[in-house]
Amino acid sequence: MRIKIVCDSSANVSKMSDAICESVPLKIICGDREFVDSPALDVQDMVDYLKQAKARSSTSCPNVQDWLNAFEGADEVYAVTITSNLSGAFSSCMQAAEEFRKSNPLSRVHVFDSLSTGPEMHLIMEKIREHVLARLPFEQIKEKVTEYMQRTHLLFSLESLTNLARNGRVSPAVAKVCEVLGIRVVGAASDVGTLQPLHKVRGEKKALSALMSEILSRGYQGGKVRIAHCMNELSATSLAAMIREKFPASNIEIRPCGGLCSFYAEKGGLLVGFEG
Repeated sequence: MRIKIVCDSSANVSKMSDAICESVPLKIICGDREFVDSPALDVQDMVDYLKQAKARSSTSCPNVQDWLNAFEGADEVYAVTITSNLSGAFSSCMQAAEEFRKSNPLSRVHVFDSLSTGPEMHLIMEKIREHVLARLPFEQIKEKVTEYMQRTHLLFSLESLTNLARNGRVSPAVAKVCEVLGIRVVGAASDVGTLQPLHKVRGEKKALSALMSEILSRGYQGGKVRIAHCMNELSATSLAAMIREKFPASNIEIRPCGGLCSFYAEKGGLLVGFEG
């Protein structure tokens, strides 16, 4: 039996050990340039270009055919998408799943709306892989992963809100004030998959302290932590050290953001997925 774990590129995951993984790219568009969020993308070039660009920027989710191409050849597919409240990726993936079932009646597909992005999607995909390797049946994997998603969380720390403002996610006035005053916004993915600001602080040290406080308040007891950073490995490493100081056996991984997460997190941003 051929089993695939499929995600959109906002998961920052393009391959997984011991599992077939397919990543379907989103796109970032600004002026006359289009950045395809694949492993070949020069994220530094994209971030630098967007920083100085005056044109409006936007993102484009995978279309139905993109998802169908990723599903091709599988007997079972577990797809994980960025939150449906910030992107059309979930909707197009659901359409693709319906078409795939009609064309391949013996195959099975389930789509998980992560209600999140980045490292929380990474955690969900790892849990799917764990159950696939344990050879659990399709319906049981759906049930267990859905239950697991009730205790995973995503926090973020953003140095800039420029791209969020350009896309109507936050007020341009708020973004400008934060930039002028050097304020970092610390927040979370809400239960319905929207961005929920929690703290406005000055300085990286206070931002990391706020992140740590929120991690503990959500019941973290030393499980998995996945940290994605946009050109801010130093702060990612500092946060990991803070976590390990309290929970020495913590399972922590750090990786750079891909294109889509870098677009929203911007330079200096951190995304933290963890088990509560």
